[in-house]
Amino acid sequence: MTARTAAFVVALVLLVYLVLMGGRAITMIASGEPVFIVLGLAILVFPVLGAVLVVDQLRFGASTERLARRLDDEGALPDVSHLPRRPSGRVEREAADEWFDAKQAELESSPQDWRRWFALAQAYDLAGDRNRGRKAMRKAIDLERDDNS
Repeated sequence: MTARTAAFVVALVLLVYLVLMGGRAITMIASGEPVFIVLGLAILVFPVLGAVLVVDQLRFGASTERLARRLDDEGALPDVSHLPRRPSGRVEREAADEWFDAKQAELESSPQDWRRWFALAQAYDLAGDRNRGRKAMRKAIDLERDDNS
């Protein structure tokens, strides 16, 4: 199963859950009991919030894929195939740290280049820092969008 397929399966399962939660909330609101109305309104917030978050994550994934395709078309997609790997398939920590240092130095030479931010995001991911990797990828997406405006 590809990552894209898995993301859509999880999104679909979450959608079913959100619909069920929304149905329960409406039932509680329709009961007419003040306590149930308040609880129903509170429960209704979760499906809306969940839907917003799912849409945001799907858009993030689509934007990341778009940038990767663009880099691949340009022949500039960062290649990590030469990095040594553990039996689990993860890149060895020392190699990931060296790769990160190199990508950070490249970014410092051209801080407004979305391609450098994309590479840094990948380096963060290889180093195991996914939160910073996502922030770097969002920066790459924003810079690329600004370039095309």
